[in-house]
Amino acid sequence: MTLETRIAQGRGDEPADLVLTGGTVWDMVTGARIPGDVAICGDRIVGIGASYEGKRVIDVTGKLLVPGFIDTHLHIESSCITPYEFDRCVLPRGVTTAICDPHEIANVCGLTGIRYFLDASARTVMDIRVNLSSCVPSTHMETAGAELTADDLAPLADHPRVIGLAEFMNYPGVIFRDPGAMAKLKAFEGRHIDGHSPLLGGKDLNAYVSAGIRTEHEATSAAEAVEKLQKGMRVLIREGSVSKDLEALAEVLTPVTSAYMCLCTDDRNPLDIAEHGHLDYMIRRLIEKGRDPLSVYRAASLSAAEAFGLKDRGQIAPGKRADIVVLDDPADCRASMVLCGGVLADDAAFAGREVIEPVARQSVHVPPIAPESFRYAGNNPETPVIGIWPGKILTEHLRLQIPATDGDKRPDPAQDLARITVIERHGKNGNIANGFVRGFALKSGAIASTVCHDHHNIAVVGADYADMALAANRLGEIEGGFVVVRDGAVLAELALPVAGLMSLEPFEAVRDRLVALRAAARTLGVELEEPFLQLAFLALPVIPHLKITDHGMVDVDRFEVIG
Repeated sequence: MTLETRIAQGRGDEPADLVLTGGTVWDMVTGARIPGDVAICGDRIVGIGASYEGKRVIDVTGKLLVPGFIDTHLHIESSCITPYEFDRCVLPRGVTTAICDPHEIANVCGLTGIRYFLDASARTVMDIRVNLSSCVPSTHMETAGAELTADDLAPLADHPRVIGLAEFMNYPGVIFRDPGAMAKLKAFEGRHIDGHSPLLGGKDLNAYVSAGIRTEHEATSAAEAVEKLQKGMRVLIREGSVSKDLEALAEVLTPVTSAYMCLCTDDRNPLDIAEHGHLDYMIRRLIEKGRDPLSVYRAASLSAAEAFGLKDRGQIAPGKRADIVVLDDPADCRASMVLCGGVLADDAAFAGREVIEPVARQSVHVPPIAPESFRYAGNNPETPVIGIWPGKILTEHLRLQIPATDGDKRPDPAQDLARITVIERHGKNGNIANGFVRGFALKSGAIASTVCHDHHNIAVVGADYADMALAANRLGEIEGGFVVVRDGAVLAELALPVAGLMSLEPFEAVRDRLVALRAAARTLGVELEEPFLQLAFLALPVIPHLKITDHGMVDVDRFEVIG
């Protein structure tokens, strides 16, 4: 649409392309509730608070209109579905913008994966924006399928779908001025740079923020969030399938702070979305906890837009994108209709998309794994053990006495000590690292996954070496995914053939398979609500305190491999 046409329709000199009539607009700036029509020209709002004629009219009498929700940080790959299915899954819930970091697929196939997301994002109904993956691999203590330097990323900086540089997870690299980290930060100086600094405070946080990093989604306590706000960071409240920080951070969200706080999911799968919701769930829960409703909706829209430089959205106002969520009750936050860029999010809109071919097929490259691969030799009984904190990706660094029998420290279900193993699957070195984890309550069998942050090697946790070997080998046969095994049989599986991360099936089918996987894991004794993503984060060596990669056990506080 031409500028002249937008102005004419906004003034009422000619009928608007679309009019939403009879509703009330909730303004995120003043908090006012403004009755009147909403006039839309193409993908833009051109009028509110007045009566308009429209070429097309939709009656929203008695309903409240709020701006589309913005997920400020997520990895679509961790939803186990393609960008197209993610679009179809969450847009009807009101999420009109998603700011993704495709570093999961980038760790498997590098720039090919990032370009796949850039190309797909131009073809979805929802507006998917991309932050370029800053840490591929996340550290030197893991084997990824690719490595991205500043020179690799810089040519994509001006791509129309790119916002800036994604979460800078290697915070020690920033603080201690690692040359590779410095090169990336300098290449994106003055642009948006996303943060990732769990438990960082004091002078170390001062140093990190001084690098030009302005957002943070890893705060897990109110005190941590407040310090980061005071030091100029915008805090993103995260509620994913494993990382659940909403309860701890809710008290920080007030009418004063709401302009500088946002919402994100980071990693949330279709089963959690089906059972609870996405950003709509976060909005409902925050209001249930007594947070000011305007502050909550502002964090979900206008504050998010401002934080990431998206000046064309976040408010239902003339000149803004027509990203609109129609609600019956803001406390219930269940969308009765969603418009994204003026397009009604319905089956016809999704059916009209151009779908591009996926990338990174046949990405799991491992030789046959034998049960003996899971033996853990060692003469010293004192053994590092990863302690799981349910609902968090932070872990405890336990030191337990585990004597060896016949040269092997074996799993002990009676003490909730399971073997955890990471197997390099990119075909680079064949590394296999074994350790112990407590918290799965696993009594028998094994579960395995190629969703293994961020290097996405194979992670296996089990009580029986033969079952662990079967699970790992089965992942190679199905191009990656999730597997549950007991007594030499596969109980449940989900194939994720796109980079070992994403299914080619509809999100409903993925959801149903996740239900079956969760049920199968329960038969092994597993008590965790989301065991597969919990397993995935046990291999991420930038989250305190103890993790495991294909290099071995990693003391994150010392930032070194300890065996």
